[in-house]
Amino acid sequence: MLEIAKEDIVARLAFDNPWWDTGPATKIAFQDTPRRTCFASFFRTVLDTSVRRAIVLMGPRRVGKTVMVYQAIRGLLDGGTPANRILYLSLETPIYTGLPLARLLGFFLETFGHRRESPLHIFFDEIQYLRDWEVHLKSLVDSYPDYKFVVTGSAAAALRLKSTESGAGRFSDYVLPPLTFAEYLMFIKRDSELVEVVPASHPNRDDAPGYRAKDIVGLNGEFVNYLNFGGYPEAVFSATIRGDPGQYIKSDIIDKVLLRDLPSLYGINDIQELNRLFTTLAYNTGNEVSLEGLSQSSGVAKNTIKRYLEYLEAAFLIRRVERIDQNAKRFKRALYFKVYLTNPSMRAALFGQIGADSEAMGPLTETAIYSQWQQRQANQLYYARWNTGEIDIVSLASAEQKPQWVVEVKWTDRPFKARGELDNCVEFVSKNPQIEQPIVITTRTVAADSVEYRGVQFTFVPSSVYAYTLGSNILRCMEPSAAPVTADQRMRLPRT
Repeated sequence: MLEIAKEDIVARLAFDNPWWDTGPATKIAFQDTPRRTCFASFFRTVLDTSVRRAIVLMGPRRVGKTVMVYQAIRGLLDGGTPANRILYLSLETPIYTGLPLARLLGFFLETFGHRRESPLHIFFDEIQYLRDWEVHLKSLVDSYPDYKFVVTGSAAAALRLKSTESGAGRFSDYVLPPLTFAEYLMFIKRDSELVEVVPASHPNRDDAPGYRAKDIVGLNGEFVNYLNFGGYPEAVFSATIRGDPGQYIKSDIIDKVLLRDLPSLYGINDIQELNRLFTTLAYNTGNEVSLEGLSQSSGVAKNTIKRYLEYLEAAFLIRRVERIDQNAKRFKRALYFKVYLTNPSMRAALFGQIGADSEAMGPLTETAIYSQWQQRQANQLYYARWNTGEIDIVSLASAEQKPQWVVEVKWTDRPFKARGELDNCVEFVSKNPQIEQPIVITTRTVAADSVEYRGVQFTFVPSSVYAYTLGSNILRCMEPSAAPVTADQRMRLPRT
């Protein structure tokens, strides 16, 4: 059997790195695509050669990892990095299949006569397609400490697990989530038209900015669009994809993960079983589920469901949220929990697009708000449920495990007038008096500050404004020029 010739591999490397021939003048893929807000912080890590670690850029499919890599290469070239000191290749390319990273790197070094101490930038895309990638990468980081290695992969938690086990002290994880609502509005150039900054009430205090709607009807319309397709950058820019997000998102994203990525990573044999479970979870995003109920509705055994839930989280398709009681106590056995799609647009791809009056708007609004928090992994978010009430979002302090603040997510203005619907919040505050007030209640259109009910202070914020504020202020923390915003409560509460 013929082996792929070295000359063919080197020729493919040259094809994948056109800047070797034409230098900085080369037009690079995606260089004109708007940059994600978190690009600046990512690029800083690419430039930082003082930390001898490989960057592992993780996240769901089609959220822009490869785009950010190409934009980083554009930035390196614009900053004066010699073109022949940058290597990019995708492990998904057939000619590279099964080849060790060291061999591929060796071809590059030999082509240009680079030395071990040369300052090089090496980008390996879709790293999960190489078996034992973490062993290969750790060896390269140890062998070439002056090279900056950047790798990308889609099965996020699986990559994180492997990087923790085999790359201790060698890898730095960087997670790229779906588009936030703030980024979506920025990409379609409607942010300044629909949202405005509210001046700080304490100008000298280091506080995150607040926002309010300039046109709540228009903002809510774009929020619905965001739920239907806005989590994926390509869908935002393509009328074809927006016209049929089901075909694009389901076939190119969901099916590839369920039918290819997860089975290959975990050796799953019954793919249809996994598909049935995911379909059930997607339909119930934002709702409480149990292992027993999932087993009955999907026809999958409970022990198998436990494993599949881990796999789906590893692939960044879902996120589980634990339940606490009215005293903010966690349960020893997690019989009930909530599952959220990491990107609300996946539900529309599976079951059809929704409108502002759809019954699914409630749980999808909650799903969208949770998805804004993916930019900030450290938050310990739970939901509370007991016999007489429920709270959608509860933040527990890391050390004391006591509630710091709570948010009730609604896509209705009813609680503003029917104050009895706030009784669950009053009861929860009575059990946990240290909770910060005012309590945030999100609505469809109503915005109101300093509303008191039964001795508890409330503020009402439209869900679209709240989602924008969360995404904008969390991303603001990642900007190089931004002052640090460390208190969770400064990002949870938009000024209205």
